[in-house]
Amino acid sequence: MANEAEQEVRRLDMEIRLLEQRAEALESRINMINAVQTDSSYAGATLETLEKENPNTELLVPVGGGSYIRARLETLDKVIVGIGSGVSVEKTLFEAKEIVKKRLEELSTTRNSFQNQFTQVVLKIEEDRKKLEGMISQMRQGKAREDV
Repeated sequence: MANEAEQEVRRLDMEIRLLEQRAEALESRINMINAVQTDSSYAGATLETLEKENPNTELLVPVGGGSYIRARLETLDKVIVGIGSGVSVEKTLFEAKEIVKKRLEELSTTRNSFQNQFTQVVLKIEEDRKKLEGMISQMRQGKAREDV
């Protein structure tokens, strides 16, 4: 019987480790989605703001590393928008805003799914830890009785 209990303790310990790895992977994905959501939100806000600007308006365009260049807005008839996998296409401003809006909705749905999975994994880890602690406590009490 002690052997069975030890095997169950090992199994639970292994399951907890695997669940912790799964939780870390989900957390990493959630963080990645958060970053993409932030970037897409900035894009949407920029498109909304640009829509209100007049042609020939001077803009500061980020070039990275906290550096900017001055540029003039010629027209907003066409916007280059990323559609995924490093591919960009030319669209109208309205179409570009719709693409960004749809992307944000999809990201939100995906993030919620990952968040729900993460919550379930964390609850299972807590459940397994309590069970493991109880089993270890029982094994120690049994061993203490044997020693007496």
